[in-house]
Order: sequence, then C-alpha cells, then structure tokens
Amino acid sequence: MKLLLDFLPILLFFAAFKLQGIYVATAVLMAATVVQMAIVYATHKKLETMQKATLVLILLFGALTLVLQDERFIKWKPTVLYGAMALAMAVALWGFRKNFLHMLLGAQLTLPPRVWRHLSIAWIGYCAFMAALNAYVALYFSTEAWVDFKLWGYVFPVAFLVAQGLYIAPHLKTDEPAP
Repeated sequence: MKLLLDFLPILLFFAAFKLQGIYVATAVLMAATVVQMAIVYATHKKLETMQKATLVLILLFGALTLVLQDERFIKWKPTVLYGAMALAMAVALWGFRKNFLHMLLGAQLTLPPRVWRHLSIAWIGYCAFMAALNAYVALYFSTEAWVDFKLWGYVFPVAFLVAQGLYIAPHLKTDEPAP
C-alpha cells in the first residue's frame, strides 16, 4: 500500500499528461501530492522534512507553471530538489562534520561510523547525479520525453536503494545470537 501511495502522484501525472497535456498534469500532480501528504500525515501524525520540501516545491513550481503557462518550472523542480539535497548533505558532512543520514536514521539502523559516512557520500553523489540528469533531460529533450523519463526514471532510485541495501546488509547488527 505504501508503495502505491508513493508512486500515485507520478502515475496520475503521467496519465494526465498523456490525456490532457502538461498543464492539466501539473494540476493533477499538485492535487495528488496534497492528498498523498494528507494521508501520510493522517497515518503517521507527522511529515518528514523531505516530504515537506517535496510538497512545497511541487506546489511552488506547479503554481509557477500554471500561472505563467511555462512548463519549464515543473520540469526544473526535481533538479532544484535533488540539488538542494546534495548541497545540504555535503555542507553538513564536510562543513559542519554532521551526518544527516545518521541523524535521521540512526535510531532505526545501527551501523559503524565509517558506513554512515560512505552512505552519506553515496547519497550526495546520487542526488547530484539525479539533479544533473534531470537538468539534461529537461534542457535537451521534449516535454513528452521528460515526462516519460519521470515515470521510467524510477529505475534509478530503485537501483540505488537496492545497492545501498546490499552495502549495509553485512554491517547491520542484530539482537539474535549467532548459531
């Protein structure tokens, strides 16, 4: 159910684009994201920082797209989001010697400091890559190709998360005694 909830706004955006074009799709994305976040809030009684940032950026860039009738705004939203994430994590890690991932997930995962650092660097690289990739597609491809990329481009986060899981699996500590 969570997976469907996570993908619902992009699926609705894709369908609306194919049926009605970018402006209707943008409005659908905005509405679907508001509904998605309302469901998450009702279920968990809070929104994570990333969820709040995503909601604000979708509403801001979506409104600019609709009011100005300029599709470039919605196309640049992922670049801004990923770029801001990469920059924030990099400044925190190398500027303030703070690891955001460890601060956010340390209560759920017990990993050695070296692994937390590697994960943080991987996330910085992933976010920078995704920001650059979206910018490239937004600049050099048609809007239809960009929308297709938004849907089929989910292979990148899935592959990244699988690789991340494979990397941390040997480092996870369990409470079960070894046989």
